[in-house]
Amino acid sequence: MNSPEPAARPASSNSPARRIATAVILGTLVFVALWITMFSMVISMLIGTGCCVVIVAASSVSDMFEMVLDGIASVIFGVVAVIAAIFGALFSVFGF
Repeated sequence: MNSPEPAARPASSNSPARRIATAVILGTLVFVALWITMFSMVISMLIGTGCCVVIVAASSVSDMFEMVLDGIASVIFGVVAVIAAIFGALFSVFGF
C-alpha cells in the first residue's frame, strides 16, 4: 500500500510585509485624521510616520503587539475585500 503524502503546511499569515502594510495603513489614517482636523500637512506627516515606525518596531519586539496588529490587519483587509466585492458586483450588474 502507498503511504499517504504528508499534508502541506499552510503559509503563515504573519509575514513582515503584512505587518508593514498594516502599519502603513494605520499611519496613513493617523495622517489623514490629523491633517483634516487641525495640523498642517508636514506636522501630520511627521506624526503619521512616527506612528508607523513605532508600530513596526513594537510588532517585531512584542508578541502580544504582533497578535493585535495581525488582528487589525485581518479586519482592515477584510473590509477592503468587502468593498472590492461590492464594487465588482455593481460593475458587473451595470456591465462596466
